[in-house]
Amino acid sequence: MPPPADILKVAIEWPGAFPKLMEIDQKKPLSAIIKEVCDGWQLPNHETYALQNADSTNFYITEKNRNNIKNGSILRLTTSPAQMAMQLYERVQSTSLDMKLDALKELANSSRDITFAQEFINLDGITLLVQMVESGTERYQKLQKMMKPCFGEMLSFTLTAFVELMDHGIISWDTFSVAFIKKIASFVCKSSMDSAVLQRSLAILESMVLNSQDLYQKVAQEITIGQLLPHLQGTDQDIQTYTIAVINALFLKAPEEKRQFDESNVNILDCPLTEMAHILAQKQLRSIILQNVIRSTKPINDEMAHQLYMLQVLTFNLLEDRMMTKMDPQDQAQRDIIFELRRIAFDVECESNNSGSIEKRKSMYTRDYKKLGFINHVNPAVDFTQIPPGMLALDNMLYFARHHQDSYIRIVLENSSREDKHECPFGRSSIELTKMLCEILKVGELPSENCHDFHPMFFTHDRSFAEFFCICIQLLNKTWKEMRATSEDFNKVMQVVREQITRALTVKPNSLDQFKSRLQNLSYTEILKIRQSERMNQEDFQSRPILELREKIQPEIMELIKQQRLNRLCEGTCFRKISSRRRQDKFWYCRLSPNHKVLHYGDLEESPQGEVPHDSLQDKLPVADIKAVVTGKDCPHMKEKGALKQNKEVLELAFSILYESDEYLNFIAPDKHEYCMWTDGLNALLGKEMTSEFTRSDLDTLLNMEMKLRLLDLENIQIPEAPPPIPKEPMSSLDFSSCCH
Repeated sequence: MPPPADILKVAIEWPGAFPKLMEIDQKKPLSAIIKEVCDGWQLPNHETYALQNADSTNFYITEKNRNNIKNGSILRLTTSPAQMAMQLYERVQSTSLDMKLDALKELANSSRDITFAQEFINLDGITLLVQMVESGTERYQKLQKMMKPCFGEMLSFTLTAFVELMDHGIISWDTFSVAFIKKIASFVCKSSMDSAVLQRSLAILESMVLNSQDLYQKVAQEITIGQLLPHLQGTDQDIQTYTIAVINALFLKAPEEKRQFDESNVNILDCPLTEMAHILAQKQLRSIILQNVIRSTKPINDEMAHQLYMLQVLTFNLLEDRMMTKMDPQDQAQRDIIFELRRIAFDVECESNNSGSIEKRKSMYTRDYKKLGFINHVNPAVDFTQIPPGMLALDNMLYFARHHQDSYIRIVLENSSREDKHECPFGRSSIELTKMLCEILKVGELPSENCHDFHPMFFTHDRSFAEFFCICIQLLNKTWKEMRATSEDFNKVMQVVREQITRALTVKPNSLDQFKSRLQNLSYTEILKIRQSERMNQEDFQSRPILELREKIQPEIMELIKQQRLNRLCEGTCFRKISSRRRQDKFWYCRLSPNHKVLHYGDLEESPQGEVPHDSLQDKLPVADIKAVVTGKDCPHMKEKGALKQNKEVLELAFSILYESDEYLNFIAPDKHEYCMWTDGLNALLGKEMTSEFTRSDLDTLLNMEMKLRLLDLENIQIPEAPPPIPKEPMSSLDFSSCCH
């Protein structure tokens, strides 16, 4: 007879003693179980002891998490979290450097456990660590000459413990003094600082900025771009990543009015990070990132790629204000920009008010504005009242006219000399192209938490978006000519140009010149060939026999897709527990049992490199208990308040499993592929339809492949729309029977 479910067989260790095998009753209070264990080893004062997992985590067993204990688990009897917190609180204040260093090392490791962290924080341990950083650093520095490694380690473990304790979100970041911020900032500003200390200091500054608007102001006043540049020029990619993360965090939290500064009067190296606009586009910072990070001999890891993507998005988002600003047709300064476009194109000076009649001048302007390709020939300012792209389109046109004057004049004059029906309207094209580029680069959207999609070429120029526009407007004019387009074909041309640009971007060119070369190979003729090839590969026969065959095969293909999804769930996926400090996120793993009856899941210290065994995943959820699967904004963890939860990308990757009495298991998939695999697989387990876009794509691909294989012998044979007619029955007067004589 199997033992009751509440009785678990475990091994319990105690230093210096042989491990004890015993049964524990989960219905008993945890304190009673600890007393029983202590009595077995004749240990007094059982209330000063606790149980913890004897694995790499060493997390304490509490009444809240005791259900995670499984049969065969190995536990350890150890000092209670309250007692351990008190001991470490006293030991870190020891006058012995060796004892202090050991205590800080142990504290940094123990602080990962929220049970211990709560006890240490209750002793005002955070305040103690802050005081040690604020006032103790000077004393440590006196010993630095004699014991430099010891000093670096001591400060490093102090800051590590502080980061781990704060990461639990038990106390607010707003409680810290300016003196502490200045001290942490001083570690970042020093040229010769221990790398571990520097890394922790940068992480603390990033967390302060992301978690408190008040601390953002204080941190931003303490650091300048010039103080961060040396860390980007080093060879340690982790330090470079944390440095860019601090810049991103400050930039993300900067109020709109603080994103401007006068470039002519301010030295970028001395500019505090409260004045954030356009500094990211400044030549020195950009070139250092390009040379020391992007073009470094070291491969860029995922976290660095994410930070570069963040930097790219935030830089382009500076354009949002101009993109959403309508032109005021009555504003003379803005109208002067249009006059400048006319002057450069036709090499004319603005006539004085006395030169010719008003009607003559109006007629001249109207003629020229028509040649420039504006929709409104009388008052082209009206063309820029559409948002997006607003004034950003006019900015791009002026940049093109001034910095690529020959190309600008050639395009305008070339089109003004064509027949009306074949001219490419420069003004209209520029406005629509700017809008398209903003859509492709997602200008104005929040960065995704899971994206690593940065483009090296945008770090090669101070005005990368404007240069990007200049290349694309010349492409548009070239494609227009290749298509022999008329004004009625405008939207078709724009679709082809979008395809050319997106296909060129997929190869991630390292420079704008490489991007331009890639576009040269994607002519309109080449796009037609690609489209034709794709159509042939996705050919869908529409005759009735073919459609009937598809319908007959489809259930078989859907079952194949279902099995693939369930197999993928059996392999399992590592999910991220997203927090405000991305690099300090915890991981958890979930996988389906081979018999498809149980979901096993549990926390991990780091992202796994290989397969995670079932026995290491301590929690389980029977599939039979699952009531429903919800996605997106219906998920409980997406209804919480916070900037992260408002992120559209994260929202699209969120799903939750509802089980038992309104309890949820919440997920945020690492990418769209895993999201579709899991939502499809869970729906398949519940007997529901798999509706993801990946299922539709896989079904279409597999159906087409199967159809082509089955129809291989019928190649070049015309398949009739209807089956051949059935011959008439033979005449009834004919007798085909034979008699045996």
